[in-house]
Amino acid sequence: MAETVAGFPPPLDRRPTKAELLTYVGATVADLLPDPLRLLFVGINPGLWTAAVDAHFARPGNRFWPALHRAGILPHVVDVSRGMAAADRALLVDRGIGITNMVPVASARADELTREQVRAGAQRLVELVNERNPRVVAVLGVTSYRTAFARPRTRTGLQEDPPPGVRADGPQWWVLPNPSGLNAHDTVDSLAAAYRRAAVAAGVLPVTGADARSPVGARPGDHPSDAPGTPAE
Repeated sequence: MAETVAGFPPPLDRRPTKAELLTYVGATVADLLPDPLRLLFVGINPGLWTAAVDAHFARPGNRFWPALHRAGILPHVVDVSRGMAAADRALLVDRGIGITNMVPVASARADELTREQVRAGAQRLVELVNERNPRVVAVLGVTSYRTAFARPRTRTGLQEDPPPGVRADGPQWWVLPNPSGLNAHDTVDSLAAAYRRAAVAAGVLPVTGADARSPVGARPGDHPSDAPGTPAE
């Protein structure tokens, strides 16, 4: 996955220092796009720690990986704080799980992005989805989705009306809670429950009795906006 981008230091294979993190402002992180692609998770944008080690959701305290394990999507909690191991990458690829970002450039906090950057990122995402055609797109963060697609009333859950420009035979679109540790409205358990529903819809996980009682097509639910100052992915 790792790529050395002109003007930025190469990815690290250890925990970065605070000084090193600042050298990755504006860096990009490669998408993880297996073929076939069943479930595509979409972060807001890469955080500096993520850019430093070239691994998505790498900052300690982010609950993305613990939630995937709790949901039964992965067999163990993946630790990418020093980069992603080849075996862990293979776990995702074998399950058809991909990861991208609404905006590809790294920043310390998601609220450093301009509205124009987020809107441009939305167009990029639609083009990527139309090209790769996953079964499910799961956008992690209702506030970023509202901004990206100019839909201020969006609620979390399965979206009945996909974003404009998406191909007619395209995937389901889900808006799910942001896994940042600053999102105090959610726990690892509630994140896991939300992510599991999307994984079942994508065919990554089989339907169980519990899933049947909580159908994947449940209406979008009320959910608070992302926490102010949420760190970038």
